Amino acid sequence: MHAFAPSRGPSRRRVVPLMLCIAGAVSACGRPVRAEEPSLPPLITPETERAMARGLAYLGRTQSRDGGWRHEGPTGHYPVAMTALAGLALLANGNTPTQGQYAPQVSRAIQFTLDSVQTGGLLAQPEETSHSMHGHGFAMLFLGQCLGMEADPETQERIQAVLRQAVVLTGKSQSTLGGWYYTPGSRHDEGSVTVTQLQGLRSCRNAGVAVPKGVVERALGYLDKSLQPDGGIAYRAGQGGGSRPPITAAAVACWYNAGVYEDPRVTRALAYCKKNIPVAGSGGRGLWGHYYYAHLYMAQIMWLSGDANWQGYFPAMRDQLLSLQNDDGSWMGDGVGKTYGTAIALLILQLPYDCLPIMQR
Repeated sequence: MHAFAPSRGPSRRRVVPLMLCIAGAVSACGRPVRAEEPSLPPLITPETERAMARGLAYLGRTQSRDGGWRHEGPTGHYPVAMTALAGLALLANGNTPTQGQYAPQVSRAIQFTLDSVQTGGLLAQPEETSHSMHGHGFAMLFLGQCLGMEADPETQERIQAVLRQAVVLTGKSQSTLGGWYYTPGSRHDEGSVTVTQLQGLRSCRNAGVAVPKGVVERALGYLDKSLQPDGGIAYRAGQGGGSRPPITAAAVACWYNAGVYEDPRVTRALAYCKKNIPVAGSGGRGLWGHYYYAHLYMAQIMWLSGDANWQGYFPAMRDQLLSLQNDDGSWMGDGVGKTYGTAIALLILQLPYDCLPIMQR
């Protein structure tokens, strides 16, 4: 049994599987594949397309030979996390391991992520083991999205095997309160790692990998324990300290992934995010320097909660990101580095193409 409900939001439209339409006039995710018949989703301008193309080109040329992205930012070196996020950004453009301009990069990113599995199922490289669980969650998210796009049977089987191990590792690492911390054996917990595990588990479940119902229910319960009187989510369950807007947005995304949309908790948390996560300013007042992280999830919940919210959010966010793009096509994100910022900016800008199953309406 599984705690996740089928993905469905308040504003649904039919999405045809990408691989069934890759040779058609427009791919299932909305990407134009015939130059003579350009088709842009609403609110995507030609300038936005050019910015995305420059960002994708930056990721394409900065991938390491081993398939990972190993560019160190001021806060450290996280190759599995960065590779997963960069891979997701390429998928969000309509690329697959076999189709699209950046298919070779996607394929190499999959192999790098698979080669990063350690004994016990942890997805991490040695240099990031002191803060490995964020990357582990993002890697589950990435590989789960890739599974249905991968054409090679052996690679499909390997992805499934690695994801099964990863789910077991996540389950064993859950704290008594239902959350997770930076390393698998810590038995502590905090909100940002918890939401990466939840979204990673959802991606695994979507890919057909068994996810224990109890693990998900305890994790969703952790979000409940983290609720604050103002509708936001605290950094850590049961310890107060006030609401954190970035983690609140991530929690709402996890509730949506679990099929919870109309619950009063979710409605209040969404309202809190709309009030406390500004678009203006790359630092973002009240975001503790986590502007890109906050909007990675804010964009998802604005997209999934319907056209009214999206139309009120995306044009300003789009223009803000375009103003922050560097001359080389990258974005510097939250001091983590250019791979991180570029991947998140591209994920936000490409949401209207609806290519990633976990982020589809």
